[in-house]
Amino acid sequence: MSSTAEERALEAFRRRFGTEPGALARAPGRVNLIGEHVDYNEGFVLPAAIDRAAWVAASPADDDAITLEAVDLGERVRFDLESAARKLDLDGRPLPGWALYAAGVAHVLSAKGHRVRGLHGAIASDVPIGAGLSSSAAIEVALAATWQALSNLAIDRMELARLCQEAESDYVGVRCGLMDQFVSVHGKRDSALFLDCRSLEWKTVALPEETRLVVADSKVRRELAASEFNVRRRECEEAVAELRAVLPGIRSLRDVAPEDLERYGERLPTVLWRRARHVVGEIARVAAVIAEVERGDAAALGRAMTDAHQSGRFLYEVSCDELDLLVETAIGLDGCYGSRLTGAGFGGCTVSLVTAGAAEEFAQTLARVYLDATGHRADVSICRAADGMSVRLR
Repeated sequence: MSSTAEERALEAFRRRFGTEPGALARAPGRVNLIGEHVDYNEGFVLPAAIDRAAWVAASPADDDAITLEAVDLGERVRFDLESAARKLDLDGRPLPGWALYAAGVAHVLSAKGHRVRGLHGAIASDVPIGAGLSSSAAIEVALAATWQALSNLAIDRMELARLCQEAESDYVGVRCGLMDQFVSVHGKRDSALFLDCRSLEWKTVALPEETRLVVADSKVRRELAASEFNVRRRECEEAVAELRAVLPGIRSLRDVAPEDLERYGERLPTVLWRRARHVVGEIARVAAVIAEVERGDAAALGRAMTDAHQSGRFLYEVSCDELDLLVETAIGLDGCYGSRLTGAGFGGCTVSLVTAGAAEEFAQTLARVYLDATGHRADVSICRAADGMSVRLR
């Protein structure tokens, strides 16, 4: 039997540093059930943390250096705050991509006045990289939680999520909203979280009883996903700038009502109109369905999820053939309420809401149809909504 991410992190730490770690931190990945590409437009989202997580086994170092091993990548890095500010390791080499998330957290914590101790750490994760399940946010939150615990930093949970988001947006350069870090911090077992990305007010929403979340990883990875993500955000900002001539009070697409876009949308170039129509429609879709989800209406949530996929496919243009195949197959199978891409898109995963009794057969059939159609295997797994970050001092 293969070892878990928790076991891999602990084993690697013991092997690398010859002692037991002082802390073991866990931060989950997430799926977004509805509300895609609207967090950076100050809209509403409904994500859920999942039972796949990043783990960090760590202890304070005797100096200011931060030594980390990425267990699953077989790579090690060593940097301090001064080199991290230049995105370099202690030997003056550029930090590898995975280490930028760690260095970004350290850099932002220090910039906000928090003492960042030197660290020995090992990182392992069962959140697949580049799959749209927020592996980066899981690593950021797990490391931030580690420093918080080992240095006794006075940071509340929402502020910790915001610091991690700043690390990814400003330091790494992926201009994400707050959703991914928020749900990794605050996740609740068997529940989704309804978040207003403007006010940051949120509440727990129980998922419909006797349902499961089936995540299908297409294994498609788009190298340009991060840059295309930034393009989409810029397009939204351009749409707001254009619409501000007739809607002077707007700050983001959150402030544009569907009827406003219907009335003034012709002012926008076609591409910007599509982007705005997706975002405005998606925000309205989340607002409309949340009461039905609270009543336990799985069918209503499923329909909204599928509608969201079609909007992301045709208006925001973030899907791909493989994701479309998974969604179209899923919604044709018994027990499926709805399905959609999750995450930034351009590859990665879909999430389907499925009756618990049908989940096993659904997952097997979905994987088989995908293999037959593409010649490639999709990783299809049945997930449960999980609690957010945790730290055990040892």
